[in-house]
Amino acid sequence: MSQPPPAPAFAEMTVGAHRLALLKDGAQTYPAMLEAIARARRTICLETYILRVDRTGQRFAEALMERAAAGVEVNVLFDAWGSSVSSSFLDGLHRAGVRSLAFRPLDLSAPLGKVARRDHRKALIVDGAIAFTGGLNLSDDYAAPEDGGADWRDTHLRIEGPAAAELQYFFLRTWQRTGGAPIDDERYGYAERRPDPAVQIISNDLPRRRHRHGIRDAYRHAIERARRRIYITNAYFLPPLRIIHVLAAAARRGVDVRIMVAGTTDVPAVLLASRAIYGHLLDAGARMFEWRGRVLHAKTAVIDGLWSTVGSTNLDSQSLRMNLEVNAVVSHRGFAGAMERMFADDLSYCREITAAGWAQRPLWERAASWTAYLARDWL
Repeated sequence: MSQPPPAPAFAEMTVGAHRLALLKDGAQTYPAMLEAIARARRTICLETYILRVDRTGQRFAEALMERAAAGVEVNVLFDAWGSSVSSSFLDGLHRAGVRSLAFRPLDLSAPLGKVARRDHRKALIVDGAIAFTGGLNLSDDYAAPEDGGADWRDTHLRIEGPAAAELQYFFLRTWQRTGGAPIDDERYGYAERRPDPAVQIISNDLPRRRHRHGIRDAYRHAIERARRRIYITNAYFLPPLRIIHVLAAAARRGVDVRIMVAGTTDVPAVLLASRAIYGHLLDAGARMFEWRGRVLHAKTAVIDGLWSTVGSTNLDSQSLRMNLEVNAVVSHRGFAGAMERMFADDLSYCREITAAGWAQRPLWERAASWTAYLARDWL
């Protein structure tokens, strides 16, 4: 099945041993992903929290089935809770040769901690050489209006280079440890892993507890080292106290801290809870912005014009402590500059929350925020 050519990326550049493309929204991301799938020759690994049987889901299914019929080994890992797929949809994939796996279907006998831990990653890896990761799931929510979508605001990253093999490594570990079909090691080229410090892949991984805090620690260390500016875009902003404290400390030492959250959101309870912490950050000198218009779903940050991250991780307890997540961390001034330009563009859709205005909130709104904040670990 032929696909339309991808729209130009927001920014493309060489970073170390990589070629990166910063992608904005489904209008840029989905065509680029579908083009990469169409060019696959050996393997495709697709991991997503949400997979839906809608127009977008069908477009990807058709592309994956076409490649499987051509002899490409196609693996699809989707979260059983986040996704809504029918048995007929999965049967169609299987008949075409696509190997699919639901991550942790509902099991009432399983411990609560295991049931609550979801696969929230978004990753596509083609031939172990080209990969995508970021905030976009596979559903019409993210698709462009001309493709029948709701055009949610999100950010994704196309990676060509060694970090693609790193994403594949994390995918295959999870695939094998959660009961996926056998993997032909030679086909996936395990020996080709060559990590490059310019573009790092950080994952909250299975199974050991010590692997669960890599993304949180990367954020914390970058914020602690910041000297000039911190720009964070995060749709579901409910960070643990340690992250709140280091952000406040950065603002107090004169760092320009700007935090963009989803004022238009698909989870209003999270926005209500996150507003409970605005006051502490505003008092420290941070600036808070709420996005208006279409839904904001992005999870990015850029610090001091050098350190940047694009990924699946929300700054909340569920992502930082429980879920499987993955972020790309890029250390490059040119890429950070593109991230800052994207942040500046997005500010035009935001309403700034000032300390003076915040102090005038009605009592009922304060009470509602604190009530929601008490339930933050489960939002």
